[in-house]
Amino acid sequence: MRTNEPELGADYLVAFLNTLDVEEGADALGDAAGFAAWAGEHGVEPGDLAETRRVRDALRNVIDGEEAELPSVSLTTACGERSVGLSARTAGEAAVASSVVLSIQGKLGRVKLCGGEDCRWAFYDSSRNGSRQWCSMEVCGNRQKARSYRARRDEHADS
Repeated sequence: MRTNEPELGADYLVAFLNTLDVEEGADALGDAAGFAAWAGEHGVEPGDLAETRRVRDALRNVIDGEEAELPSVSLTTACGERSVGLSARTAGEAAVASSVVLSIQGKLGRVKLCGGEDCRWAFYDSSRNGSRQWCSMEVCGNRQKARSYRARRDEHADS
């Protein structure tokens, strides 16, 4: 891959999925200026904002184990020294290319959305058995365990 292209893979895909912050109600793809700034920080051209949102929403559904219709994007191959890879120009293309690369590597299932309904932050599960459920055990995992504890306690109190 040429050096002026984005680094495709889990880090890019997670950052792309996290352009939607459910907990804060923030969307880096909410307007053209924010989108252009995000794309510039990640070394890609913005591309079409509406299409990029559709790509992000479809990929979030795929990561969450749901059916999704992914918009068509143009990907090309890039040859380097003893390598062949995908080349992406826009934010959406890079996200799809990253997903394809991770799928081929058998690692797309390691990209997950936090199980906290009020969070839904994307993260890469690097645990040995791939069973991580929350973006942070200290925050979201602790919240969920406290909720479960209170529900069990309340259930026993009602008995």
